[in-house]
Amino acid sequence: MTETLFLSDDDVAGLADPADYVDAVRDAYRQRGEGAPAKPRTKLLNESPPGMFTAYAAVLPETGAMGGYMYSAGFEDADAWFVTPLFDADTGEPLAVLDGARMNPFKTGATGAVGVDALAREDASTLAVIGSGAQARGQLRATATVRDFETVRVYSPTEANREAFADDVDDHLDAAVEAVDSSGDAVAGADVVVTATNASEPVFDDDDLADGAHVTAMGQYHPGKHELEAATIERAVYVPDLRERVTQDAGSFINALDEGAVTEAHVHAELGDVVAGNAPGRRSPDDVTVFDSGGTGIETAAAAHMLYERAEERGLGTELEFAPASEALTGE
Repeated sequence: MTETLFLSDDDVAGLADPADYVDAVRDAYRQRGEGAPAKPRTKLLNESPPGMFTAYAAVLPETGAMGGYMYSAGFEDADAWFVTPLFDADTGEPLAVLDGARMNPFKTGATGAVGVDALAREDASTLAVIGSGAQARGQLRATATVRDFETVRVYSPTEANREAFADDVDDHLDAAVEAVDSSGDAVAGADVVVTATNASEPVFDDDDLADGAHVTAMGQYHPGKHELEAATIERAVYVPDLRERVTQDAGSFINALDEGAVTEAHVHAELGDVVAGNAPGRRSPDDVTVFDSGGTGIETAAAAHMLYERAEERGLGTELEFAPASEALTGE
């Protein structure tokens, strides 16, 4: 038998702040750039009741961990449940099982922040956020750890939501946070733009995007949905989390392909290649850069291992027992 730690939502809460997630995720993407294995998500759809079951994973050899997500969304409860298994990358033994919902906006936000750090101008001072949900909050709090923003402009279609969001995040940031009346008002002149929506169509006009801006697009991973116009993809240095997923579920890139604006050769490099120094990121101050973040096991395994180590240090969690196959896989 091997002892495996179960971390509940209460165990995970408060174990790390946004900067901690960013550090762990940055190192994981460096490992990916140096050859760490990772694959895009597998998404299975159920018709009745309508729901989605998704899984993805990665191996982080230097961290000594491997794992990812398995989660369901929709179905009769119209809710979502996230399970994060974590294994030892040396022995193969299960280290932990985490209730994975709470860490989701933090690890996803950290991925966006690593993209900003790798691709945005060093002097970026104005941030636009399109969206006002949990993912937008995670993106904003993490991104604010990698650049010294003076101004944050927030837009989402419902006025009450964007106003409440701006009031809430203003308490966590040194920057001045303002809710604005349109995506154009948010994006115009912004140095960094983050899109974190569930929209099926572009959430801002490419004409409003300034030369030299960076865009982190993370709201959709569906081939028929795209937050960005084809024109934005066409003029950008385009960097996805995983090259393999750009024709699978990177809707903005797929739309640009369908419109004939780009070919598959337009993919500049994976984020891990840029972080590891294998490929350049921004080549001039006037470059428009796009990081297309669809969710991978890279950031999930990295965040889970960081939380696992902190829980171990603090004596948190509940021990479970797993039998190795050499003992239990007997057919008896």
